[in-house]
Amino acid sequence: MYSVSDFKKGLPIMVDGQPWRIVEFSHFKMGRGNAKVRTKLKHIKTGQVLEQVFLTSDTFAPPDLEKRKMQFLYENTGELTFMDSETFDQLEVPRDKFGDLVYFLRENEEYGIQFLDGEPIGLEMAASVIMTVTSTEPVIKGDRVSNVTKPAVLDTGLEIRVPPFIEAGDRIKVDTRSSEYIERA
Repeated sequence: MYSVSDFKKGLPIMVDGQPWRIVEFSHFKMGRGNAKVRTKLKHIKTGQVLEQVFLTSDTFAPPDLEKRKMQFLYENTGELTFMDSETFDQLEVPRDKFGDLVYFLRENEEYGIQFLDGEPIGLEMAASVIMTVTSTEPVIKGDRVSNVTKPAVLDTGLEIRVPPFIEAGDRIKVDTRSSEYIERA
């Protein structure tokens, strides 16, 4: 069972018998009443978004998720093909099912895939990955003020903002949760 103090982004919980994933949450207290938590939830199966307020004393059951290690093989016409590492069964998943995480997938690497009722619903990935910059704008002389960034395209097609000293061919560490530059690799 989860309590409100266990909340974090992406945590799957059951609310009224339905599986939801926490998108955002914030604690608040008004006047004399008990503290409460305002949440934004996304239904795991349908994608419906709901805003709901919970008391700090509420508890939630985790949904019955199955996790399997699967190897990412390739992408073909908007379908991602994964292979189960134990049974060698192949699974095709629509590209839009995992959102922006598809930009961090590498062929022949293993990832944890979450299933609910036999349907893939989530992808577990490391908090950061190392990627190669394929193209970026040249630095303009005098543009070295702090917090200046420029656009860069990575080897998977993802476009992010990087510091001016990063050039094409550099390997960088990128945060998979926010798609932001962390450091040079």
